[in-house]
Amino acid sequence: MKILRHILFVSALILGLSSCKNEQNEFVLENDFLSRTITVQDNHLKTVKIENKVNGKILNPTNDKEFSLRISKGTDKIEGDKMLTSKDFKVVSISESKNTKSQNVTVHLVNQENLLQLTVNYELRNDKNYIHKYLTIISENQITVERIDVEALDVKGAYQPYKLKEITTRVAAGWKPGLGQPLYDSETATFWGIEFPAATNMVVSNELHCGYLWGNTLKKGEEYASYKSVIGVSDEYQYIDEAFYEYIDDIRIRPLRLQIQYNSWFDFYTNVNKENFKTSVLKVNDELVNKRDVNPLKAYVIDDGWQDSRRPESDWSDKVWKINDKFSSNLVDTYRVVDSLDAMLGVWLSPASILGALPMVEKMGDQGLEKLGRSMSMTGPKYMQMLEDRILELEKGGVSYFKFDGLFGHLNIRDFELKGRGTPSMPQLGVENLVENDSVLSDHKYDELKTYYLVNGTERLMAIFKKMHKVNPDVFVAITNGAYLSPWWLQYIDVVWMINAGDAAEGGTRTDELVYRDGVYYEIWNEENTKFPMSSLFNHEPKKVKTGEDQSIFKDYLLMNISRGTGFIELYLKTDVLSDSDWDVVAEGLKWSEEVFPVFKNVKMHGGNPKKLDVYGYASWNENQGYISIHNPSNEKRTYIIKLDREIGLKREKGIYTLSSPIEGDTTDLKSLYSYGDSLQFELEPKEIRILNFNK
Repeated sequence: MKILRHILFVSALILGLSSCKNEQNEFVLENDFLSRTITVQDNHLKTVKIENKVNGKILNPTNDKEFSLRISKGTDKIEGDKMLTSKDFKVVSISESKNTKSQNVTVHLVNQENLLQLTVNYELRNDKNYIHKYLTIISENQITVERIDVEALDVKGAYQPYKLKEITTRVAAGWKPGLGQPLYDSETATFWGIEFPAATNMVVSNELHCGYLWGNTLKKGEEYASYKSVIGVSDEYQYIDEAFYEYIDDIRIRPLRLQIQYNSWFDFYTNVNKENFKTSVLKVNDELVNKRDVNPLKAYVIDDGWQDSRRPESDWSDKVWKINDKFSSNLVDTYRVVDSLDAMLGVWLSPASILGALPMVEKMGDQGLEKLGRSMSMTGPKYMQMLEDRILELEKGGVSYFKFDGLFGHLNIRDFELKGRGTPSMPQLGVENLVENDSVLSDHKYDELKTYYLVNGTERLMAIFKKMHKVNPDVFVAITNGAYLSPWWLQYIDVVWMINAGDAAEGGTRTDELVYRDGVYYEIWNEENTKFPMSSLFNHEPKKVKTGEDQSIFKDYLLMNISRGTGFIELYLKTDVLSDSDWDVVAEGLKWSEEVFPVFKNVKMHGGNPKKLDVYGYASWNENQGYISIHNPSNEKRTYIIKLDREIGLKREKGIYTLSSPIEGDTTDLKSLYSYGDSLQFELEPKEIRILNFNK
């Protein structure tokens, strides 16, 4: 049977090549934004032209790779690691289809030596400024596919905006794995990448590789479809971030929402229970919604403390994440309270079973579930299935917000699975003599091994997130500790933790707290060049856990905090100590967030480095409104000038904007009307904050 299949395979190859010789050898996918031209030259597939029609720039790749596959030894026919590219495959056939909405070109190829069939699929929507491509692979032998590069082209102006790679274990705040970041081409103003959070897109000697380590076995006759690559265009390279974030907004699983919610953590820490949580929920609703006309909060969240994980007799062998006796069965009583306020019930949960669930790790390991050094495996079939079942059960029972805290570890310690996953060189490195959380594993020589775990763990989490969306299309999901900042997470969840920062902003004053958190913002976007929309960041603020604070100082802090533009505002309140004036300020801040939320998706940072006490702030605009926040964190007077132009997000449109502010006195010495191109000059007092609204 095997010989017959091989004969049919080769026959199809010969017939295909014979029939392909006289067919059209150039195919073009194009719309008003971009085009891609592919050809067949000497029976090899090749992209010869990519045009950015928005600015007229053209890319003409000259190499012969088009894509690349790294396959490992250990199969019947393959004796060593191999890197295969387009020049190792022969084109069998090409088909194309077009309709009023989209265009497709499908190219079938074969590699006779290794009995591989490959299909390259190109897709373009007629109304989109980006194009997709993906591969499907079938092997006549069992092989391990180590890495897949859907794009492998020479691009003169290509570069990696984000270059850090810190896949560390026992290192405090040393978690910057560099996964799922895009590539840019400065000459054509195009962005590139793989629509997969754990992708490793890279540029080596002007050669652009959009791909990912996979490291899994492809069984005989099994078909595997890769994640899609994307090429998108901008009008100007200087503003390529705008185009990239518009694309991310277009593909996210759920639209950006203003999610204002209360979280129990700084109210009760782990001492939360059914009664005190209910008291705080009703208090928040009464003070903000009933008394001060704030819109109903979207969710009330039980943080660490609801799970039965701290008793010596706790047992998760039949069901993980059981509820302790501080809450009713299935949280039904708490759900009824929250539901009566037209809000969602939310819970904290650690997928890796760390932090507040750490006592259960050893027990679950003893019961046969897949345990690593200090956490549960994110790829363990038994544990991950139990985790999925429980999450979906909680969701069907009424939980509509999930804070997944601790995916691949936390701020200081990460765990990795050490199976090798198709990397034959790893046993030679002595991995078998290490434990999962050994600090030696921070060495870069283990990066590929650790990445296989992150890739497979990410895929398993993605499967859960997709099922959650099917159960409730309005679910809100946050991934926090142990996650990483890839914009392609937003195809599955709503917000991502900012990484490498503490829960509570450090400092003895509100200025210190702002400088701490805004300093991390500056580090992420300005120093490290992370590409992730600020509007979808989880930053663990604002916090108000004591009263007696000067009302103006609290208001300045709160509005400056909100001006960061994240659509996720989680209130950390000590509800039983706040005064009427404290509640007044919280209400004012939340009302202002409702007013300016329509522009949040375009927020960007301006000014200098907060950590150096430079003047800085945030700005965001759409066609009808905008805002600017400014902070002078220093002890000196500072002059600061800001221009209303595209650098801070304002498009060149005719129109006059009226100036106002939610803070009394912030418009002093400024005009009442402004237009594109105008400049504003500020004489800022020490520690001064300004918040300015602009409306057409």
